[in-house]
Amino acid sequence: MHVASNTLQNCHAVVTGGGQGIGAAIARVLVAHGANVTVLGRKLEAVQALAAEQPQQMHAVSVDVADAEQVQAAFASARQRFGPIAILINNAGQASSAPFLKTDAALWNQMLAVNLTGTMLCTQAAVPDMLAARWGRVVNIASTAGLTGYAYVAAYCAAKHGVVGLTRALALEFAKKGLTVNAVCPGYTETDIVRDSIANVMAKTGRTEEQARAEFTAGNPQGRLVQADEVADTVSWLCGPGASAINGQSIAVCGGELLV
Repeated sequence: MHVASNTLQNCHAVVTGGGQGIGAAIARVLVAHGANVTVLGRKLEAVQALAAEQPQQMHAVSVDVADAEQVQAAFASARQRFGPIAILINNAGQASSAPFLKTDAALWNQMLAVNLTGTMLCTQAAVPDMLAARWGRVVNIASTAGLTGYAYVAAYCAAKHGVVGLTRALALEFAKKGLTVNAVCPGYTETDIVRDSIANVMAKTGRTEEQARAEFTAGNPQGRLVQADEVADTVSWLCGPGASAINGQSIAVCGGELLV
């Protein structure tokens, strides 16, 4: 449960991949802290449904973040609705698994396009407003797969490691210009992506839902999936005034998984 405040009053935040899961949770918590939020997503119906919850503070736009022209049009729509952008949450992402020797160029390029190139394009679209204001927050939703390796998701790991590298480079480039750039790296989180992955394990192995779920919780010392609200609360803290000195960091939200 989020505690409402006005710490981000009248700040314009853009959240990509905001139609469901972590993105929707982030949009809701930013609104609770007073921000106006443009929610971007590939499925217009999903982002419109979310924006309908708070129509005075939310604006929905359909976009493929890997398409440069669509990104420019989406950010123009965002500015028309709520003005210059102060906060960018690069949450849009996609995960797909395959043995490395069966990872073809199409899968490889798709993982890079959505997870890494999309982050680059959206950041380029938003940062000029922040530089003009000499204040801004960029938070990239990476993954624990950006901090360690996992078998059978080489393309996804490579893309998310790229997001972490981009985060660190931009944090230094903009450090004296009023911006912070950080990454949040969730472990397996209770979202549609993970639910689909659990269903995939069940279909391929014949395991029960409980057995399949156990594969995804086994690496978390807390023995559970991360909740989307927990990721969202970390993001909202990074956007607030108390995190001004946090820059270039990759914060793992995973119950201590990377310590094991």
